[in-house]
Amino acid sequence: MLTKRSQVLEESITLAIASLANELKAKGEDIISFSAGEPDFDTPRAIKNAAIAAIEKGCGKYTAVPGISEVLKAVQTKLKRDNKLDYETSEIIVNVGAKHSLFQCIECLVEKDDEVIIPAPYWVSYPEMVKFAEGKPVFIEGLEKNGFKITAEQLQKAITPKTKVLLLNSPSNPIGSIYSKKELLEIAEVLKNTNIVVLSDEMYEKLRYDNTEFIAFASLNEDTLKRTVTINGLSKCGAMPGWRFGYMASKNKALNSAVKRLQGQSTSNICSITQYAAIPALNGECDQDIETMRQAFEKRRNIALDILEKIPNISFYKPEGAFYLFINIQKIEKDSMKFCKKLLEEEKVAVIPGVGFGMDGYFRISYATSEDLIKKGLERIAKFVKNYH
Repeated sequence: MLTKRSQVLEESITLAIASLANELKAKGEDIISFSAGEPDFDTPRAIKNAAIAAIEKGCGKYTAVPGISEVLKAVQTKLKRDNKLDYETSEIIVNVGAKHSLFQCIECLVEKDDEVIIPAPYWVSYPEMVKFAEGKPVFIEGLEKNGFKITAEQLQKAITPKTKVLLLNSPSNPIGSIYSKKELLEIAEVLKNTNIVVLSDEMYEKLRYDNTEFIAFASLNEDTLKRTVTINGLSKCGAMPGWRFGYMASKNKALNSAVKRLQGQSTSNICSITQYAAIPALNGECDQDIETMRQAFEKRRNIALDILEKIPNISFYKPEGAFYLFINIQKIEKDSMKFCKKLLEEEKVAVIPGVGFGMDGYFRISYATSEDLIKKGLERIAKFVKNYH
């Protein structure tokens, strides 16, 4: 018999749609997929070279659970350089992607019936992780006109004596919105004099457009530094999704110790070669590659927006970061799963239903694909919307 907690988990809708699109492509279908949450750029050469060198040097042995000293130092340097954050290397743990960081923190922080506040729409895995820990996801719905970001007032109303964690994601998936310093300071003020831990998911920090500023939540003041777990990785901003490199940094000694024990009894260290490969990216040696990628995404975003603006009965928020567009189709169809299924069947375009992100009547597209496919795919969507019945 399976455990109850294993049965509460739902399959990741983003991975499921991407898998289905790949299956149809393999069968010869002319599928255009906007489902992938990963850059379509190859991993930068400096990262590849570091991995090859590590293999040649015989660096395939076990490492310390939190990571090798060189990679911990590189994360420390990155956080200081980019985010004005001072962490000791003992306060940093590298994980199997930021998803692993989040999962372990939630497992170590959340007990049965503890409440975790999750702004909606949200990344699909957040509530599933909370449910697995037998916690209770508490959703705050952001307003479309505000980039779906929550306000300090909304947060204040959602806090109860059972609130244990706030999950904060900026730049966000699926919206691409970025919290301003003013908005973050207002949220920080609400959290003062509470014991709420903030898990700050900052995976898309370097994929920003229109010169929008990014502020790490922990960098605001001493209080936010103490209560925040800064979580990041190289899947998006280092074009290393399959390498599985994430990290967490926290001043919470008890949490760090618990995560190290959990990781030590599950994955142990993450892939040793990946650790060596990550060092040049963390040290800034791939910044030009990342900037080239960022510029391409900004251009693709603008191309997509120009086409979408001409499609009647839809609306969308202009993203400041990441590589997604979250499209409101409530005037056409409130059942996003039905809409997306028909779109795939009739026009061979794969997108992610908004219901998977906690907001029905929307769908998400990823513009981490070529300009030609963006134009072709959105033309199919425009035709589909025009003839929808």
